[in-house]
Amino acid sequence: MIGNADHTNEKMSEKTNKSKFDKVLNTKDIFVLAFGAMIGWGWVVNTGIWIETAGALGAALAFLIGGVMVLFVGLTYAELTAAMPQCGGEHVFSYKAMGPTGSFICTWAIILGYVSVVAFEACAFPTVIQYLSPNFLQGYMYTVAGFDIYASWVAVGVITAIIITAINILGAKTAAKLQTVFTALIAGAGLLLIAGSVINGAPANIAGNMFGGSIEMGTTALGSVLTVAVMTPFLFVGFDVIPQAAEEINAGFKKIGGIMILSILMAVAFYALIILAVAYVMPLSAMADSTLVTADAMGLAFNSTIMTKVLIVGGMAGIITSWNSFLIGGSRAMFSMAESNMIPRVFAKLHPKFKTPVLAIALIGVLSVIAPFFGRKMLVWIVDAGSFGVCLAYAMVSLSFLILRKKDPDMKRPYKVRFGTFVGIVAVALSGMMTLLYVIPLPFASTALVMEEWIMAGGWAVLGVIFYGYCKFKYGDEFGAHIDVEYIDVDEKPVFAGRVGSVTE
Repeated sequence: MIGNADHTNEKMSEKTNKSKFDKVLNTKDIFVLAFGAMIGWGWVVNTGIWIETAGALGAALAFLIGGVMVLFVGLTYAELTAAMPQCGGEHVFSYKAMGPTGSFICTWAIILGYVSVVAFEACAFPTVIQYLSPNFLQGYMYTVAGFDIYASWVAVGVITAIIITAINILGAKTAAKLQTVFTALIAGAGLLLIAGSVINGAPANIAGNMFGGSIEMGTTALGSVLTVAVMTPFLFVGFDVIPQAAEEINAGFKKIGGIMILSILMAVAFYALIILAVAYVMPLSAMADSTLVTADAMGLAFNSTIMTKVLIVGGMAGIITSWNSFLIGGSRAMFSMAESNMIPRVFAKLHPKFKTPVLAIALIGVLSVIAPFFGRKMLVWIVDAGSFGVCLAYAMVSLSFLILRKKDPDMKRPYKVRFGTFVGIVAVALSGMMTLLYVIPLPFASTALVMEEWIMAGGWAVLGVIFYGYCKFKYGDEFGAHIDVEYIDVDEKPVFAGRVGSVTE
């Protein structure tokens, strides 16, 4: 049963904590963390798949559908983050609205999304190296789901995982500086592709490839659009890293909400334009013969193999931006849960010098080290399993938004969404429907999780149940304990994050 916070909050209402984190992130830093995470690497490897599945206009429409859902959810995040700028984001929002059990489910689901992105990038990076260097694969080891695993392929993924993990341990500001450089690289590569397509593309390439679906495959145009649409939450996840690192942000809270919405709008536009650019410059028949459609489209746009390499380098930058952001997001979410005694307290340990949740970062880093041993086929499974967790968390945050509007109408909201009830209802409905698409098989679209994806999502759920039971037994009434931190809105005067205290069921 989801607990009620009111009674126990009263008895501890005088207690507050100073934040344990250093405020080192400015508005530019948080924008590149969110936008860089959302544009990532997925568009480089998957644009051809999206176009072949749903057609050029259908794939772009799928991203607009996913973008509308994420925008409504993002509005709820923007208000809640400005009102409760504490490490953990979803953990705090759902905790205030639903109590510890609801918070545990919500936060554990979003961590699945974060971990899945990190694992995805650990497999994606050696894939890029393979494309750049045909002789890269050396030392055959074994085969997973038809994909041959080579020692060189695994080594690159493992070494890169260790480096990114180490950078994140060194501090959020160090990670943000890295993020700024690589976000500029990937955005620049995408803009070059769009510009080249406009100049050298042909309407004939896209005219016969507007929508997908076929009788032979048992799919319709709508089904094809939905098939791509269910992939989009995985691509758009990233704006929610901002509330995870809220205690490390040195900016006005109203600005934080605005930056979140701006990052979402820019990411939706980026993906839609990339899809249309690729289809405009590259015939569908050529896509079938390409191993990396987006990179080859760049080559066609400029009639240059060098530009193909330029886009791949940009794609490598995208891997780093996503990897970096979600190590930050996942580790802060774990820290927040550990602080509330929902997972073992060891994950709340901060590095004495760099003030980063070192063991939480290390755990996610270890999972990223393991991922390359399962090969590239794992990428598809990770995308869908992670998207399921993200959509579930989005639905619960949106519901928390509605609950808190009713339960605590006087809460200080520096960024207050207009027509809040309408926005909240739409956000719950859209994210809830998207979540159901992963669960309920449709006769005209391939949206439901397959066995391997259910194993991933189910295994994560089982681990959550184990943590929940262990911590409930070990910490007793302290399970779900939470004390708000004092924070300062740099544009105003010192305030607090609302109610304070320990919540028990």
